[in-house]
Amino acid sequence: MRWNNETRPSEFILLGLSSRPEDQKPLFVLFLTIYLIILMGNLIIMLAIYSDVRLQTPTYFFLSILSFVDICYTTAIIPKMLINFLSETKTILYSECLTQMYFFLSFGNVDSYLLGSMAIDRYVAICNPFHYITIMSYKCCVLLLVISFFIPFLHSLLHVHLMNQLTFCASNIIHHFFCDLNPVLKLSCSSTFVNEIVIKTEGLFVVMAPFMCIIISYLRIFTTVLKIPSTVGKYKAFSTCGSHLTMVTLFYGSISYVYLQPPTSFTVKDRIATIIYTILTSMLNPFVYSLRNKDMKQGLGKLIGRIKPK
Repeated sequence: MRWNNETRPSEFILLGLSSRPEDQKPLFVLFLTIYLIILMGNLIIMLAIYSDVRLQTPTYFFLSILSFVDICYTTAIIPKMLINFLSETKTILYSECLTQMYFFLSFGNVDSYLLGSMAIDRYVAICNPFHYITIMSYKCCVLLLVISFFIPFLHSLLHVHLMNQLTFCASNIIHHFFCDLNPVLKLSCSSTFVNEIVIKTEGLFVVMAPFMCIIISYLRIFTTVLKIPSTVGKYKAFSTCGSHLTMVTLFYGSISYVYLQPPTSFTVKDRIATIIYTILTSMLNPFVYSLRNKDMKQGLGKLIGRIKPK
């Protein structure tokens, strides 16, 4: 193991999901398949939205951006993971590790802000349908998009900068399949007090801000829907929110389990929870939003019709 200036290793070793040699090839095949599904599923969603005029609305605009971010999010993690499944050393350079951490945190937080933006869109559509076009204007959508990228990318830069200030002098073995905050913090032999405080304050605020936006939006939505006299009307209103609520529950449920605890307590269960919010949600997004949405089904049908040779 080589060290730079005796303060940090030149590389880390990622233990991955399993240390057993016989598990590596099956895991490679499994996650390669998942990655290809993520790429194809989200690309098809994007193509369907941009090729159908009826789907070029704020709702599907945010969904297309979410699909793009999901591709970026998983690309920051899975390719290196696949390489390590077939490698004996399973190493990642120190600079690569921080780069991976930055893009993982950035796109992961962009995901949460987009979910918040989609909740606002649902709130306006259900609670203010007659003013929907005025409120969810092009300028409003662009503003929400800029916020969704600007805050997470600054937030991630802060955490990576603080991580780069730490001293690593004991071990370079990361008990995880990528460079996440908690497993890397666990390796530091210097004080991580500032890092942990920032995670619990600034980090919690940045992550919880869109979540609170989602909670407030859905409280208003439920209040409005309950006032609808028709059962059919209530069902129709709730059905438009079902896909979004499913992904919000998966994403925030697993991410809260991992990060709302001390970094020293990071376990195998946390790795499994991490797979849910990093990989599983990105894989399920195309299916959840397309299979439960009539307009998306029609858009996909049109796209397939254009692709098929006449």
